[in-house]
Amino acid sequence: MVILHSDLNNFYATVERKLYPDLAGKPIAVCGDKETRHGIVLAKSEEAKAYGIKTGDVIWEAKRKCPSLIIRPVRFREYVRQSRMVRDIYARFTDRIEPFGIDECWLDVTHSKIFGSGEEIAETIRRAVKEELNLTVSVGVSFNKVFAKLASDLKKPDAVTVVDRGNFQEKLYGLAVTDLLYVGKATAEKLRRMGIKTIGALAAADESLLHTVLGKWGVTLSRYARGLDDAPVRDMHERAELKSVGNSLTYPEDIYKLEDIKRLLYVLSESVAARMKDAGLGKADTVHLWVRDKELETYGWQKKVRPTALVGEIAEAAFALFRERYVARRAVRGLGVTVSGFNNGIEQLSFDVCGGAYAKKERAEEAVAKIREKHGYSKLQRGIMLEDPSAGRMDIRGERLVRPGGVDGEIASQDEGLWEEEPTDE
Repeated sequence: MVILHSDLNNFYATVERKLYPDLAGKPIAVCGDKETRHGIVLAKSEEAKAYGIKTGDVIWEAKRKCPSLIIRPVRFREYVRQSRMVRDIYARFTDRIEPFGIDECWLDVTHSKIFGSGEEIAETIRRAVKEELNLTVSVGVSFNKVFAKLASDLKKPDAVTVVDRGNFQEKLYGLAVTDLLYVGKATAEKLRRMGIKTIGALAAADESLLHTVLGKWGVTLSRYARGLDDAPVRDMHERAELKSVGNSLTYPEDIYKLEDIKRLLYVLSESVAARMKDAGLGKADTVHLWVRDKELETYGWQKKVRPTALVGEIAEAAFALFRERYVARRAVRGLGVTVSGFNNGIEQLSFDVCGGAYAKKERAEEAVAKIREKHGYSKLQRGIMLEDPSAGRMDIRGERLVRPGGVDGEIASQDEGLWEEEPTDE
């Protein structure tokens, strides 16, 4: 395989410069709205990076590091538009384009030899993006997706880097294990305790020991480190069989109260239930909860439930998981709800299904959906939403439910505080 990984450099900040050329050469940061306590750095220019400004810095903190820093607002629709134009360039070379966020994509150019080698195609793309769109992109070229992404990170901005079968150990094995795709803080800490700090050390580690410590995921990471990733690049328009449906959000400020957690889980569950219905998946028998705390540590749990497609049951199961399993006692920044185990509309009939409590709740939710379809989602809300008007304005059918304040998911805490153990209304 010949795989490219493209990464648009400082994307939001570069788009701002494209829109406002007088910003060229100046330190700029794209930030959330400080008036609504969303004032954190989402992206920064190379000049801002030189001052030590990081994604997640609060505006006042960034300004202290660089008094001349220019703050720009988030223009997410414009970023999406620019991203699509870049993908139109990629499509000149292959139809195998798999997005990995708004500013990154994998491309499979194995069968694109008419345009040259992988490195030549990457150079052509890099020049076209720069000349036609006034954006810059770093492109990694390799024989699998994991190494292509690592290659794109090796040299920035505006560069092409090749990692092949002959040089991958030399180029990659000295890198920190956290540079490897999907190795987060929790996994990195477990590996550190095993004495594994680099990708090379991970590649050399005993696979059975990794399985003992990390389960199947340890075996997968071992394969990644040894260059054995064989995952295909999926066509961005291809519809795979859905094994799960989920949605997540990164909140623009720390969440301390349980009632706020519950409210956001209902928002997410509205999204999940709507997408289940649209896809004709029937009911799900497993609810998964994902949590990211203010220190960017992530957690995940799941539980079996009676087959359901009801918003309330999905949300309550997720909230029960949170109450039972989240013991970090740190404020929360990210939440996600996913369901799986679909029956695709085929189920054994029971009294509860035919005429019991489930059927009544299902009819009520169907009535609510019809009213919203006619008058708009915000016109009919659950009582739990009323304490936070912004929750009712979220796009519950969005493919990824994220407020502009957290589009890249790298958010640091703004405040210090204690987790509120019980909701104030209990």
